[in-house]
Amino acid sequence: MDNKKEALAKHYEWNGKIEITSRVPLNSREDLALAYTPGVAEACLAIEEDPNKAYELTRKNNLVAVITNGTAVLGLGAIGPAAAMPVMEGKCVLFKAFADIDAFPISIQSKDVDTIVQTIEQISGSFGGINLEDIAAPECFEVERRLKASLDIPVFHDDQHGTAIVVAAGLINALKLVGKSFTSIKVVVNGAGSAGIAVAKHLLNFGVRNLILADKQGIIANDTPNLNNEQQHMTNVTNLTNQHGDLTMALKDADVFIGVSAAHILKPEMIQNMKPDPIIFAMANPVPEIMPELAAKAGVAVIGTGRSDFPNQVNNVLAFPGVFKGALSVRASDINEAMKVAASHAIASLITADELKADYVIPDALDPRVCPAVAKAVQEAAVKTRVNRI
Repeated sequence: MDNKKEALAKHYEWNGKIEITSRVPLNSREDLALAYTPGVAEACLAIEEDPNKAYELTRKNNLVAVITNGTAVLGLGAIGPAAAMPVMEGKCVLFKAFADIDAFPISIQSKDVDTIVQTIEQISGSFGGINLEDIAAPECFEVERRLKASLDIPVFHDDQHGTAIVVAAGLINALKLVGKSFTSIKVVVNGAGSAGIAVAKHLLNFGVRNLILADKQGIIANDTPNLNNEQQHMTNVTNLTNQHGDLTMALKDADVFIGVSAAHILKPEMIQNMKPDPIIFAMANPVPEIMPELAAKAGVAVIGTGRSDFPNQVNNVLAFPGVFKGALSVRASDINEAMKVAASHAIASLITADELKADYVIPDALDPRVCPAVAKAVQEAAVKTRVNRI
């Protein structure tokens, strides 16, 4: 049985990947009276008097909503909220397995930003954090921006920021390997959707000065037609020399290529026009922008992909469990830029100088050290930037 058939068969067998289990005994009338009526009223009244008691008297302290509207699901596109549920359930499983965080999948039957935002606002009181998932650009930017402004709990769009955190972590180590710095390199990010824009923004936080965004139209410049608001904003902080042209032109004398775009679009001859010791993170799934063996023949120093069957997998599971665990541990009101930068450094730091090599610049997705390290770094950054509440 091939992988696709086996996965589908398992989903029929599992009949859903998550379930709710009780944390309290119900073996006697006394147990029932304490967990439910009449005893539960005391917890209700305590929360009425002090709403913050919900963090101590309910599961809010460790509960994240994983929310989608099914408009950008993995590489499948706008398959709808019902079809997105297996992915949302899977994300909840990852939260539990890697960070012992309880997560609940929610699919919203709307593409309207106002409706999505209002729906999440109305249910947000039940949760300690909101993980947005698989919402198409450009709507995802506005949804996250508005929720971060209106809610007092962490809001995190993993497709954007989880990807960016792990890319930066890998780049920290790859640059060490080739003896280059963030401030000196030219970076090309191909794919100007949610992930690409988030990666670009995050790398600017690390001091990258020469960064070009590109998509199927080519280099994104301030006069490129039909840009959405977020892309237009990015022209103020990227491509500062206002270059024009296709991907080949963008990559001339570049040090780094980061692909969140489409299969096979990066050609060996493009790599040969890059600076010596180029770094390639080709993350299109399931087929990357260039296959690792072809990239190696073209002379790359480091190649990473989004796939688990190649070294240096850029996998969001390295980021989001620890990010939320750290944020929840101090009841952070936000996941800010400092916390995301700290997460990248924490992931990168797990590979020592002695261990660092071309096929090991990113820790393995199953490395048990990752989540605790990220959580600690995020917690410390939250306290330092004063978004903690305990």
